[in-house]
Amino acid sequence: MVIRHTPRVKPGVVTRHFRKLPLFFGAVKFEHTIFALPFAYIGMLLAAGGLPTFHQFLWITLAMVGARTLAMSANRLVHHQEDAANPRTAGRHLPRGLLRPAEMLALLLLSAAVFFFAAWKLNSLALALAPAAAVYIVLYSYVKYFSWLTHFILGLADGIAPAGGWVGVTGSLDWPAVFLTLAVTMWVGGFDVLYACQDLEFDRRHRVHSIPVRFGVPAALWWSRGMHALTSLSLLAVALWMGLGWPYYLGWAIAATLLVYEHRLLKPHDLSRLNAAFFNVNGYIALVVLLATLAAVLLW
Repeated sequence: MVIRHTPRVKPGVVTRHFRKLPLFFGAVKFEHTIFALPFAYIGMLLAAGGLPTFHQFLWITLAMVGARTLAMSANRLVHHQEDAANPRTAGRHLPRGLLRPAEMLALLLLSAAVFFFAAWKLNSLALALAPAAAVYIVLYSYVKYFSWLTHFILGLADGIAPAGGWVGVTGSLDWPAVFLTLAVTMWVGGFDVLYACQDLEFDRRHRVHSIPVRFGVPAALWWSRGMHALTSLSLLAVALWMGLGWPYYLGWAIAATLLVYEHRLLKPHDLSRLNAAFFNVNGYIALVVLLATLAAVLLW
């Protein structure tokens, strides 16, 4: 009896990359889309004065996911050698060899294509602004090599989200969108200051600029508090400008309380609860403000 061995067929390129989807999602922290996407929806809801059309919802969602994945792919590519040298980030996918730079570049290009296509499907202003937004969210990764203002630049990269949601509905840019952009810029920038406190010694050795490096950890915590105070004021300005109802003010009060709680978790000599402050509390803030805005516009 002759036993025939069937040669193994190597999986194709598409199949191999499909199997790597969990790695791609992990590399760009896809779950952290929860920080920016709710604010894109907030801009969308306020611009629509209620529920948007399905067309607007679909393409705004794809535009925001594409833009954020583009930004994170670029960030991982720009910093992959630095990540390999930093004990905190050495376990990321590129330093470990789980993904290759060429694969991350492919994800970057795909994300850019999704972003531009979605912007085109929305309106002419969204498409016209898309190239500038794409360049900005790619180049922001380099700022920390030149200036401690890097946190504000990063914050604005996420702050584009609510303005994008607003533009996607109205085809224009108005003051409430500006207030929302300022709120998200200060919110994200403020917790990026906290996050940078973990890398103080590494950043000093490698001449990476940040507020903790420039001013020290105690001062950095005050910078973050001030930025988050501006977040609260900017969110309040949206309600006052647009005459929103009580659900929004309730959500605003809860979000402001959560920001205070976030800062009470941290001390200059004890940052052990930073991950709880960074991931959990900020995720709650985004969802609370989104739900409050939804309730407010439905009762408007």
